[in-house]
Amino acid sequence: MVKMVFFETRQDEKNFFKRRLKQYQVSFFHNILDLKELECVDDVEILSVFVHSNITASVIESLPNLKLIATRSTGFNHIDLEACRKRRITVANVPVYGENTVAEHTFALILALSRNVYKAYVRTIRNNFSMEGLQGFDLKDKTIGVIGAGHIGLHVIRMAKGFGMHALAYDVRKNPFLAEVLRFKYVSLEELLAQSDVISLHAPYNKHTHHLINRENIRLIKKGALLVNTARGELIDTDALVKALDEGILSGAGLDVLEGEDLFLEDQALLSPGVTREILENVVMNNILLRREDVVITPHIGFNSREAAQRIMETTLGNIQAFLAGTPENVVSIVASRQSSVVST
Repeated sequence: MVKMVFFETRQDEKNFFKRRLKQYQVSFFHNILDLKELECVDDVEILSVFVHSNITASVIESLPNLKLIATRSTGFNHIDLEACRKRRITVANVPVYGENTVAEHTFALILALSRNVYKAYVRTIRNNFSMEGLQGFDLKDKTIGVIGAGHIGLHVIRMAKGFGMHALAYDVRKNPFLAEVLRFKYVSLEELLAQSDVISLHAPYNKHTHHLINRENIRLIKKGALLVNTARGELIDTDALVKALDEGILSGAGLDVLEGEDLFLEDQALLSPGVTREILENVVMNNILLRREDVVITPHIGFNSREAAQRIMETTLGNIQAFLAGTPENVVSIVASRQSSVVST
């Protein structure tokens, strides 16, 4: 009998997969992947995780019978694809599940900042109803810059047009037809940073996009702009972000993801041997961000609507069933992990 293990499962996911995969031996864990728990499950052939479980070469080596990794996410930077290739392990993802979902959350963050919703909330729960310092600004006629104009980025542009905004995009893959239809313009990253009132990140994370927004180019940003990130925390140099907020380069930031956010999820993570000085510095910077009224932070929930969650489960189930039938679907190519620049998501 095929043995499967799921990590990072909510109760609704457990109920869904338990019901739909009842003919197989399936184990579920609420926490992120833990090798000690995997030791209790012999001969694992199919492993399913979300983005916080790192599938390293050592994890793969510890699972000699592993044949499929079904990640319940679009991104796959948490999986060592080279190690999978060497072992002929198939990796399948969920390429499309909630482009509108993440785009809607993006605008929730934008509006929370542009109309000072969070700052006003913090003030009113302290029984202070003063309007001083709470004047916002209209999105109409402002310019949004979208970094990564793929499925999600294009939805953000469509929504921005509904607010009467102008739109710029930076992406190595250009679609002139869509640019004409949606009335946006492709520009360089530098031009986008300099001209945008709102900057929204929708690029995948890999070694080439690490600190895509950094201490050098963050100074190019139009003074007083907003920066929103619903992609991956490591796209932004956190130290540079804090300094840009302090210096007034940015008037606010909306973050659904944080650099090193996994440390917030693991008990005793800061005490583990692999924690470096850089990681500890990121933790300090993140805690500084958490205490600012000009920063709105949500715990990586941009994907998490009822509808998107259902699509993720259905696609993951389909990936597993297709693999078992000998016709794998949504297979991640090793080439995808070697992209040398920003690729849309």
